[in-house]
Amino acid sequence: MKRPTVQIEFIVEPDHAGTRLDSFLAAQLRDLSRTRIQALMDEGRVLVNGLAAKPSYRIEVNEIIAIEIPQPPEPAVTPEPIPLDILYEDADIAVINKPANMIVHPGAGADAGTMVAALRHRFGAGDGDGLSSVGGPLRPGIVHRLDKGTSGAIIVARNDAAHKRLVEAFRGREVEKTYLALLHGNLKGESGRIEMPIARDLRHRSRMTARRREGREARTDWRVRFRVGAFTLVEADLHTGRTHQIRVHFSALAAPVVGDTLYGAPRQERVGNTVLPSLERNFLHAARVAFDHPRTSERVEFRAPLPSELQAYLRNIARATGIDSARVDAALREFL
Repeated sequence: MKRPTVQIEFIVEPDHAGTRLDSFLAAQLRDLSRTRIQALMDEGRVLVNGLAAKPSYRIEVNEIIAIEIPQPPEPAVTPEPIPLDILYEDADIAVINKPANMIVHPGAGADAGTMVAALRHRFGAGDGDGLSSVGGPLRPGIVHRLDKGTSGAIIVARNDAAHKRLVEAFRGREVEKTYLALLHGNLKGESGRIEMPIARDLRHRSRMTARRREGREARTDWRVRFRVGAFTLVEADLHTGRTHQIRVHFSALAAPVVGDTLYGAPRQERVGNTVLPSLERNFLHAARVAFDHPRTSERVEFRAPLPSELQAYLRNIARATGIDSARVDAALREFL
């Protein structure tokens, strides 16, 4: 019996002319690993103008690239009865409020306790009523990601058609993503825009950097919500979705996210003579997502309340600096 597949087509635009075929597909299909893309090409499932092409083929303007992605016969992630905070669900999508310290999908030695394992237990996978199969057996339903130490709203596709439309929306920068971040230092002004390319740090492979010119373009807009002592609470909108983008951009301004030791934050925070309890995560939360529903095209918006541990941490800082906690509550009102 032939396995069901999802078909995706691209028309090469002038900006991509001369790009290697495998590099183009890796950039457009970020839910697929390079290894999976290579396997699909080896199987003859990637065609350029109806003909198979080598990974090194340089694509040309107006060429039609078609890729056939078969549905996996068996999901590779074992379902686990992990509770999920579901902000919304219907037959096409789900929006999950991911807790900090949960990894989205297996990888890099993390095989259990992932959000995918919880999703498989809640929805199943690849059966038409569960989760999309476009991302492969390790990433059913996964359209985008949040870092392990980041909490908040994440969109899940429940079928392949929804997955494809959501990928197109992310690629077209039609998805609005708003984060709350507590930063070290006092940023100048009440709002701003950071436009710095982001690339892999060649010395520390687990990090990204804004110091290499050959990085991918990245833009973060920010607004100050509250200043408390030597910290600034900001609301940040992502216009691109680079790895660690908010963390890298604010670290480049010498204002790392609180708790983010990878990018320069101290392990233990001190306010005057008060040593604050360890946060055990980054003070970074995906508070809001807005996008066109993949079936109805209606604009929808979902908000993930700020986790209690982040609320408590901000109030601890306020108390240590002699600021009335009512001011904190007022600053956070729309995020609670």
